Formats: sequence, structure tokens, C-alpha cells
Amino acid sequence: MSVTQSLRMAVKSILSNKVRSLLTMLGIIIGVAAVIVIVGLGNGMQVYMRETFDSLGVNLIGVQTWSPGDTRAVSEEDMYQLVEDRPDLLSMVSPVVSLGGAKVGDEFLNSTQVSGVSEDYAKINRDEVEQGRYLQYVDILRRSNVCVIGSYINDTYFSGDGLGKTVKVMGVPFTVVGVMKQESDNTERSVDNAIFMPYTVAGKLAGQGDFGTYYFSAASEDVAIQATNAIRVKLLEIYGDNSYFYVQSATEMMDQMNAMTNVMVAILTAIAAISLVVGGIGIMNIMLVSVTERTREIGIRKALGAKRRHIMMQFIIEAGATSAIGGLLGIAMGYGLSAVASAMIVAGLGEEMSVVPTMNSVLTAFGISAGIGIFFGYLPARKAARLNPIDALRYD
Repeated sequence: MSVTQSLRMAVKSILSNKVRSLLTMLGIIIGVAAVIVIVGLGNGMQVYMRETFDSLGVNLIGVQTWSPGDTRAVSEEDMYQLVEDRPDLLSMVSPVVSLGGAKVGDEFLNSTQVSGVSEDYAKINRDEVEQGRYLQYVDILRRSNVCVIGSYINDTYFSGDGLGKTVKVMGVPFTVVGVMKQESDNTERSVDNAIFMPYTVAGKLAGQGDFGTYYFSAASEDVAIQATNAIRVKLLEIYGDNSYFYVQSATEMMDQMNAMTNVMVAILTAIAAISLVVGGIGIMNIMLVSVTERTREIGIRKALGAKRRHIMMQFIIEAGATSAIGGLLGIAMGYGLSAVASAMIVAGLGEEMSVVPTMNSVLTAFGISAGIGIFFGYLPARKAARLNPIDALRYD
């Protein structure tokens, strides 16, 4: 008997018991679909994180320092000098001072992020000005009471016409000289709800002589890690102890997030793979039942000259076909669930993140499903091939 004939008989057997065959395939279908969706979700998360970090700037390096009483604190002059000394690694730096107490008219802006920054802060974060101008070096030098506001504040409190208006921070009036381009969903909890002022003014309001937070920009993405290490070396020279500072680049953060995502996807994929194994056991169980039900058929075929390998091949192909069909149905279900999951993420979280099935995951899941069917179909096929034709013909 040829492989083609065995395949035709396998399909005929599957179609003759549609409900039983579908229930047998269920574990394979669920397993394949789960693997495709989980791997697609992991891939989508990595793409989303990459796009997010790209928008923030993969060259971004964040520095946080603490000032022990018996050790010299780092100053902005130290950080600016580092940029001047290492132009091959670093291009810009901005101190960052966080404040609160913003007010427009009689209304307090309790959730607004108020930051004192340098004129390079927008470039470091790849932010753009939509109206007016950004902070300038002269504003920093003269400690001018000017500010740049986010699009949320401009739209909510100034009806889109905030230029020249006044915002108070800690009771001090600041003139709005610029409005930032919308970066997020323009809500109260978004990055668009922000105020930027000269860090020299913010430091005075906060009573800070030295600044603990700095944002650097690496000269290029290729040297981001080297730039991060150069900052660590400089801070270690100043403090003599790495417990007084923390430095992390966007590249390092992205690598950590990708590693965490890969571990999570691997664990969930392993759990989903259990369904494939359960599906394989189900196929083996049904095939054993099928061997019992078709004992007389096997006896007749052997009496007519069918060899062991022909009987064995027929049942292995039948098991493989069952799991392969289940795998195809699982692929269809996986793509369908991926589309549903993408829509739910957008609707529920408001994030443009897609569940992206990869061809590698699809082919791997299908290959494993077919392989599991053949593997678990071997025992029933072996049992069928070893039946004594005389005993099989007597079976009732």
C-alpha cells in the first residue's frame, strides 16, 4: 500500500467520526493556538517597547545621585565638564529638578509634572515645540521666570492659547513662552500634563544648591553602553563609593525588559506546550480504541497479504494526519485570537500594541503538533501491526 492510499484511508477514517476526531484534536488545537498567541504577544511587546524607547531616545542615560554628609556632592559643573571631556561618547546633559505646587488662576494642578531643566532637555528626550519656543541658555543664565507647558495644560486651561499667559509654581508667576507638541493621549495622567522651567530657577525654589538627577544623551546608540560606563567612572571618582549613585541607559533598560519578556514568554509557552502533550496522549488513546474497533479489518487485510509495515504505516499516518489537521485548525484559531487580543489591548489600555504571530512560531507549533501525533501514534500502530490475523478474524 502506498503512502497516498494510506493518507486517503486516514482522512476517510477521520471524516467517518467527525465529533470524535474533533474532540481528539482539541488539545492540539488549543496548544498550537496558545503557542502562537503567546509568542505573538511577546513579539508585540518587544516591538512596542522598542518603539517606545525610540520615541524617548535610545541614547538617553538617566543618573540619580545622593549626597552623603561627609562626601562632596556632584555638581552640574562636573557633569557639563564630563560632556566636554568626552564628546566621542556624550553630546548633551540636563540637570532635572522636580517640583510641585503648580496653579493656573485659582485652580491647583495637583497631577502636573513640574520640572526644572536645561535648554537641551527637549533634544535629549526628542520632544518638539508646537507653539512659541523652548527654554534657551539665556533663560538658564538669567534665571528667567519663563516656562514651557504641555499640550494638556494648553488645551485644558488656556483653550489652546497659552502663549504669554501666566502659570504659578510655588506662588511664583511664570510666563508661558512655548507649548510642547502632543506626545501621548493628552490626558491628565499623560506626559502632556507637564511644565518645564529653567533648572536654575527650580533649584532656587526647591532650595537645592546641587542637583541629584541628570539626563545625558549619548553621542550615538552604538556608544550608549560606553557612555554609561564613562559616567559611572566619573561618579565613582567623585564619591569613592557606587552606593551613592545610580546610572542606567535606555539601551540597558530595553535589554532588561526584553530579557524579562523572553523569560515570561518561555514559561507561558512551556505551559501551553503541555496542552500539545495532552493532545498527543488523547490521540494515542483514541488510536488504541480505533485499533480495537478495527481488529477484524486488520485481520482481513493481513489475510489478503498486507505486511506489518503496511498496517503500521496506515495507523501512524492516521495519527499524524489527525494531529496535522488539528495543527492547521490551531493556526487559524491562533491568528483569530491574536487579532481579538490586539483589539482588546487597544480598546482596554489605549495602547497601539499588536499581537504579532511570527512565521517561526507558526511553523514550529505545526511541526511539533504533527510530530507529537506521529510519536504518540507509534504505540497503537505497533499494536495493530502485531495482531495475529487468525485471532483478529475471530474477534467479535
